Amino acid sequence: MGRPMTGAIQDGVTRPMTAVRAAGFTKAAVRGSAFDPLGQSRGPAPPLEAKNEDSPEEKIRQLEKKVNELVEESCIANSCGDLKLALEKAKDAGRKERILVRQREQVTTPENINLDLTYSVLFNLASQYSANEMYAEALNTYQVIVKNKMFSNAGRLKVNMGNIYLKQRNYSKAIKFYRMALDQIPSVHKEMRIKIMQNIGVTFIKTGQYSDAINSFEHIMSLAPNLKAGFNLILSYFAVGDRDKMKKAFQKLIAVPLEIDEDDKYISPSDDPHTNLVIEAIKNDHLRQMERERKAMAEKYIMTAAKLIAPVIETSFAVGYDWCVEVVKASQYVELANDLEINKAITYLRQKDFNQAVETLKMFEKKDSRVKSAAATNLSFLYYLENEFAQASSYADLAVNSDRYNPSALTNKGNTVFANGDYEKAAEFYKEALRNDSSCTEALYNIGLTYKRLNRLDEALDCFLKLHAILRNSAQVLYQIANVYELMEDPNQAIEWLMQLISVVPTDSRALSKLGELYDSEGDKSQAFQYYYESYRYFPSNIEVIEWLGAYYIDTQFCEKAIQYFERASLIQPSQVKWQLMVASCFRRSGNYQKALDTYKDIHRKFPENVECLRFLVRLCTDIGLKEVQEYATKLKRLEKMKEIREQRVRSGRDGGGGSRSRREGSAGSDSGQNCSASSKGERLSAKLRALPGTNEPYESSSNKEIDASYVDPLGPQIERPKTAARKRIDEDDFADEELGDDLLPE
Repeated sequence: MGRPMTGAIQDGVTRPMTAVRAAGFTKAAVRGSAFDPLGQSRGPAPPLEAKNEDSPEEKIRQLEKKVNELVEESCIANSCGDLKLALEKAKDAGRKERILVRQREQVTTPENINLDLTYSVLFNLASQYSANEMYAEALNTYQVIVKNKMFSNAGRLKVNMGNIYLKQRNYSKAIKFYRMALDQIPSVHKEMRIKIMQNIGVTFIKTGQYSDAINSFEHIMSLAPNLKAGFNLILSYFAVGDRDKMKKAFQKLIAVPLEIDEDDKYISPSDDPHTNLVIEAIKNDHLRQMERERKAMAEKYIMTAAKLIAPVIETSFAVGYDWCVEVVKASQYVELANDLEINKAITYLRQKDFNQAVETLKMFEKKDSRVKSAAATNLSFLYYLENEFAQASSYADLAVNSDRYNPSALTNKGNTVFANGDYEKAAEFYKEALRNDSSCTEALYNIGLTYKRLNRLDEALDCFLKLHAILRNSAQVLYQIANVYELMEDPNQAIEWLMQLISVVPTDSRALSKLGELYDSEGDKSQAFQYYYESYRYFPSNIEVIEWLGAYYIDTQFCEKAIQYFERASLIQPSQVKWQLMVASCFRRSGNYQKALDTYKDIHRKFPENVECLRFLVRLCTDIGLKEVQEYATKLKRLEKMKEIREQRVRSGRDGGGGSRSRREGSAGSDSGQNCSASSKGERLSAKLRALPGTNEPYESSSNKEIDASYVDPLGPQIERPKTAARKRIDEDDFADEELGDDLLPE
């Protein structure tokens, strides 16, 4: 019958148009049926099978997820500095992980236990124990990990155990664990092995085994030289005193590659805006900051090593410094040579060789502006300390002209102007220094002193309070705040700040005596006595404190206790008769007349022309009934007659001719000048003790002003002197040790 045509219906089935049946056509399809390729006519799909949350597998999965979350939270808390929370999370993770292991063992075979999770939980727990300084617990946890043979590469954790033993100063065990870790780390992990060997070398240095340390660091420098190993190698050779090896190690340190880009990379070679944008973006990114830090660390190691070995590698430190400078000049750290030269000058200063220091610094006058400014700043500082203000001013000008934005130079210039009394101009220089560097504490301190001199007390107080916010425990600043409050007539605030001062320097006798003076002026004698007595205990040679204590005991009718203080005063000032008269007067008032008589006789032998002593001798001898009374009375009359004749001559001289009067006045003036110079220290004491026993009048209690002790700044005689910018620490008299080392370098 032939081939049926396409699309014809035969036996109820349409013949397909192609050999491959199209989508939507079925065997049972007939002409006119709906086109439904997705099978939507069959109705919705059956619902998904419900999740069985009570199944053991699901419980295990949820618990495992919770353990991972706890480990992450513990790590985050540690990174945020909350070590206690981190430890709690780590412990919680450990508890839940043990529950997880037990549940998994019940459901599946032991081979299916998640070892990675167990390892991370234990490792995190050990790390948190170590961070919280719970070293015994940390070591036990590390031991659990190391002894478990199922953990691969657990042996390297012995490095952490060695670190813990090192913190505990158990150096022998630290070396043992470092070596065990080194044995278990394959040679392909070169960087890790180098770090462990470096730890071994440092531990040998701590134990004093310098030869073993040298072997470790030499091996490191031969395999992968780095800055820390090179510096430690120099330290080890310095400890054993090997000069030649020190030189070689210094050359190795200089040759360590920094592996950072040159600064030229950050300079735009063209005007292409796209290139400029890229350079601007990378100029201060994290990578650039890391490069700067690495370079700064390298310079620090090299400078420290040079300062360490220069005095010992040659016959003199100057020759040693010259050798170091030559080596540095031939390396990639050429700019450090100038800093080494400045350190050479500072070493001369430490040796009190000021001339050589000045000569060394003067060599920089023809160098580039940065070095010239640094050298001129130091020279200005030196001349200022030697009170050669003209030279200090000229070098300060040179420093400012070389670098107008150098706060140290501006501060030193302000100091020279301050020394000449031009406080307004000095304040301008200090303000400019602060504008250039707001953290320049010397300028802030000095401007406070300047305002104090100008009697602008509110501004001075504001400066010192700002400085106190920066230097919380500076004794100088605390004293200045107290002093300003005292000048502002606010004794309560002054006392409060002085209390803070003695909490910082509890043994400072001047601060204690000042507190006593303030309490005395407020009428609180008991508190005043407490602080005066403490001051006397720490410094028993302060005449004003001794005078106040003696007068206090006399005022409270305890003359016997006052004797020891006046005896000490007589030892300190043996040429001042008033102290010995006070001792005798105390004996007399306490009823010990024989001791008083012996004391007066001793005073008379030392000072035969003292009228007051003779008067008391006559009175005592008369009361006791001694035969010497006539002898002393005769001497007293003779002295009084001589005194009367002298006074008549003075009066006649005043009434005489102009020429003779001027000559006599000149002679009298010279005599009085000599007396003033001889008794300048006791001048105020004489004025205050006029009413004390030793005169004809009976003793009467002194007023507050009479027994008040004057106060000298607790920071030494130079407390009002401006700080030099080059000096970063206060003087030894100002409660701290002074180091002229790096502190002489400008900021």
